[in-house]
Amino acid sequence: AVFQSGSSRSHQDQIQVRTVGSSFSTLNIYSNYLNCVSFISIKRQPTQDAPEEVRARDFRRELEERERVAAREKTRERGPREHTTSSSSSSSSSKRPRLDQIPAANLDADDPLTDDDEDENSDEESDDDDTAALLAELEKIKKERAEEQERKEREQKAEEERIRMENILSGNPLINLAGQQQQQQQQQQQSQTQNTFRVKRRWDDDVVFKNCAKGVDEARKEKRFVNDTLRSEFHKKFMEKYVK
Repeated sequence: AVFQSGSSRSHQDQIQVRTVGSSFSTLNIYSNYLNCVSFISIKRQPTQDAPEEVRARDFRRELEERERVAAREKTRERGPREHTTSSSSSSSSSKRPRLDQIPAANLDADDPLTDDDEDENSDEESDDDDTAALLAELEKIKKERAEEQERKEREQKAEEERIRMENILSGNPLINLAGQQQQQQQQQQQSQTQNTFRVKRRWDDDVVFKNCAKGVDEARKEKRFVNDTLRSEFHKKFMEKYVK
């Protein structure tokens, strides 16, 4: 193979390679190491925020200028919008008497007679009514909670006062005489009521031959199972009957 060097460029090297039995072919080889530019330090251009330019700039003034420009643009955009809204409101106001002047015979029963402004006003009024109702309900709930808290505090104070008076009366024997007498009277009344509800004796409780019928005592006895032939009930009866 024969290598022939071609003309060099600023950013690439061209090498022509000739092979026996084949046509010429050109290969473009790119290499950063072959370029002289890679050995040169790159510096910022005058328009790329160099340190000297940054130190000389007044960023606050630029920011204020941008804010003023943005405010002017907003006012420009707002002007045509207000003009369009005012023109639409004037056109709607001019159309209202025309609609009012139309006779009722020419109107369809299905056509709505309400305007957008009336709908918005009704929506705002309904929102205000809902807000007022919610505030009233909230105020009512707060009032009920305050009353409940006050009632609980009154009950707690009354209970504490009652316990304190009971402790005072029970601690002083001279003051507690009336309380002791009242307690004794209550106990006597309870005992009397218990005696009145007591069941009286039967007329045949003291009879000599009571419950002498055959099988009465046996029926009252509880039947129990004993796993022993010598201590079973059948064995006992058998021994009492036949073995004496």
